[in-house]
Amino acid sequence: MDIRQLKYFIAIVEERKISAAAQRLHMSQPPLSQQLKAMEDELGTRLVERSGKTLELTASGKALYQYALQMTQLMDEAVSEVKEVGRGAKGSLNIGINTLSSVELPELLHRFQARHPHVTYKIQQNESSRLCELVKSRVLELAIIRLPLELDAFSVIHLATEPFYFLASMEKPGIGPEIDLSDLREEPLMLPSTEGLGVHYTIHMAFTARQIKPNIVAECSDIPLLLKLVSSGFGTAIVPETVARQLEGRNIRASKITDPRLSAASGLIWLKGHHLSATAQHFVEMMKERHTH
Repeated sequence: MDIRQLKYFIAIVEERKISAAAQRLHMSQPPLSQQLKAMEDELGTRLVERSGKTLELTASGKALYQYALQMTQLMDEAVSEVKEVGRGAKGSLNIGINTLSSVELPELLHRFQARHPHVTYKIQQNESSRLCELVKSRVLELAIIRLPLELDAFSVIHLATEPFYFLASMEKPGIGPEIDLSDLREEPLMLPSTEGLGVHYTIHMAFTARQIKPNIVAECSDIPLLLKLVSSGFGTAIVPETVARQLEGRNIRASKITDPRLSAASGLIWLKGHHLSATAQHFVEMMKERHTH
């Protein structure tokens, strides 16, 4: 038996006449009678008996009717849910976020959730280069990364470009609201990224352009740990503005670095030429709206 036959049987039971059931199903009477006989032959039992001008269910027919109702309801629910997932009304947003941009994610997800309240989320946080690998291998559909990186394999929406800030312990004297790169020549600097990644490259290139050799004492991509180290006076740091906005309640002073060549760019990426789920497409559309207005 298949789901189509079960729907035929439900109509026969509820209409109690083959002719009425055939009319309800928009089909002629003989094929419907043949379908009923085929079901009875397959099951090896009578499902209905004639009582005057109407049909009555046998015990076997009553049992089948209950199961037919459950199965057709499940099928209808499955079709409805699959269609909702296809439209992005349901489904899962599978996204990666780089270590330095995680502070931005809650606001983005709140905005997306307001539009698509039934979507669930799979979120991975990692370094930008690792996120690129995960998108390439289709573990992730989307990722928010820090630039510059090699992006030939990806479609990209360029997001915000933000300045960098110098972070130091509150106990460190002589730190104003702005500072120049040349003033950081002797500072024991910690970078919030490891060698080969976008932020690390950007900071080093800014120093190179000014012919300054920085005093790099540490690299630490764990931002909460980096901020603890700065707060304790272990060292100072250069971070994007996004990180500098996380300092409330910490023993840290932030000074904007005035060099215009030192800025941090980020982007939303997905694999070029690869089909995105409806949910991911909706997120891309939201980000396009956000960064074109």
